[in-house]
Amino acid sequence: MRFTSTASALVLSGAAVLAKELPKDEIKAGKCLVAYDSGEVMEKMMMKKFAHWDAELEAGIMDAAQWPRLNWTTKCVNGIAAAIPGDPHHTFRCKNTDLYDFINHATLGSPQSDAAGRTGSSAWGWTDPKSGREFAVSGMYQGTAFIEILKTGRMVQLAFLPPAAPLTRYALWKEIRPYKNFMLIGSELEKSGVQIYDMTKLLTIDASAGPVLLGQGDLTGHFTDLPLGRSHNVVVNEELNYAVAVGSAPRNDSCGAGLIFFDLTDPANPTRMGCDGSDGYVHDAQCLVYRGPDVKYQGRDICYGYNEDTLTIYDVTDKKASKVISRTSYEGATYTHQGWVNDKNWQEFLFLDDEIDEEEFAGPAADQYPVTYIFDIRNLEAPKQTGLYKAANIGIDHNQYVIDGLNYQANYGSGLRVYDVSSVPEDPTGNSVCEVAFFDIFPEDDFLPGGGEAVYSGTWATYAYFPSGYIFINTIERGAFVVKINKKEKCKPKTCNADNCLRSLRANSIPGRLEESKEFCGEFTKTFVADVTLVKDYALAACPGNVISRVSSACTCIQTTTAT
Repeated sequence: MRFTSTASALVLSGAAVLAKELPKDEIKAGKCLVAYDSGEVMEKMMMKKFAHWDAELEAGIMDAAQWPRLNWTTKCVNGIAAAIPGDPHHTFRCKNTDLYDFINHATLGSPQSDAAGRTGSSAWGWTDPKSGREFAVSGMYQGTAFIEILKTGRMVQLAFLPPAAPLTRYALWKEIRPYKNFMLIGSELEKSGVQIYDMTKLLTIDASAGPVLLGQGDLTGHFTDLPLGRSHNVVVNEELNYAVAVGSAPRNDSCGAGLIFFDLTDPANPTRMGCDGSDGYVHDAQCLVYRGPDVKYQGRDICYGYNEDTLTIYDVTDKKASKVISRTSYEGATYTHQGWVNDKNWQEFLFLDDEIDEEEFAGPAADQYPVTYIFDIRNLEAPKQTGLYKAANIGIDHNQYVIDGLNYQANYGSGLRVYDVSSVPEDPTGNSVCEVAFFDIFPEDDFLPGGGEAVYSGTWATYAYFPSGYIFINTIERGAFVVKINKKEKCKPKTCNADNCLRSLRANSIPGRLEESKEFCGEFTKTFVADVTLVKDYALAACPGNVISRVSSACTCIQTTTAT
């Protein structure tokens, strides 16, 4: 195992000498305590989230009404954006990112008075191609808020859409995706279906009259042909005019909670096209016309599925007879959650996040510093894990999207994290990846060891496709933030900084230390096994915090050091 750091931070990225992609573990999936195919793992994770959010509610953290509007520009200065000077709850850690606005969930349209009803989830956005006006869509427990982001970066509330079914606690889960000028809203709420709303209707709303409360009659379409009317996510292939509901319970249905395709040619009348449950439950996916080096699949309709314990790649060109091309797991797989290709116009690599590897102390995430796995997909039938990179603070990674070589991640308590991944085609180990910007929206965990906590607090989703550069962040507890990167950095060449960690490994004052460290590092950098117990005691003492990454970084430097 090998991770390296940038010159300006302890650890911002990581790489591995040997990738360890693995076949799907049939025994783990079908027979052991962690039963993926039965839904046991998913149910356990959801119950943990409910328990955590209930505890936050009890502690008053979920009371979104307590957070004031922050509708002024707060610059990121020396790593801090002090929106309210002297108030630690409004002092945000940051890098190259300024705050422009914040509105709490209570204000954004929840008609109920209980704090739990103001909890936020997914988000997306839309830009009107004629006027250039920009709109954000914010998923919340009680419905969906539609917001305009002005040229100044300030938000204006326009409308609120309730769900299509009576509320239960599962209404919290909403996922939102675009199709042309329409927004698709899916939910884990039974009988909710997928709501389809025409975003051009927002252009004529008079904001001065206050937010408009929409009804189901305001929808363009409503897709309801799902087993229980619920889905975990909704995926869109805009080029081919269809969408996919994924994770649609129950798992013992003929579609297996896999891919359920529906036609969007006429958004007012979405119709089912077929389904694929051959690899069971699909948590998330990205479906694209394949453009890449694998000539066998050029022009085919490909879905990259994130299926709890594998990256599963499908050829879905024929929606009634789609097929699995490959299923690939990896060391540390605990819950394969979501991912994105490096470039939809030339699909060579893919970035994947695992949602509970940090919580379970698994594989490369054994130290609880979030891991992003890198896969080479130049051969769709045989993907290979070529490397990874790690975050600089303890936490959990959640959702990510790649835009022009930058990976925008929503990492729960760590907030928005932006990584320069443009180097991956030339260096697929991840060794050259670095963090170039961030905005941490959850100050509550900043002073914990490791700068965070591996729990389900903070950011759920971000949207960074606006031409203006504004980025919309939707959080679980507080509300919606608008930020903007003020400086576009590129990764700097790696250097070997002589910190205490490196000094401990090459201490010339201790006879034989350098030789001992070289022998240790030679073995330690071979695989992805992130076992802190393998680290030498002297390195443990000198490399606190992100131990695995710091020691791996020092080992990279120690290999070129000679005794004097």
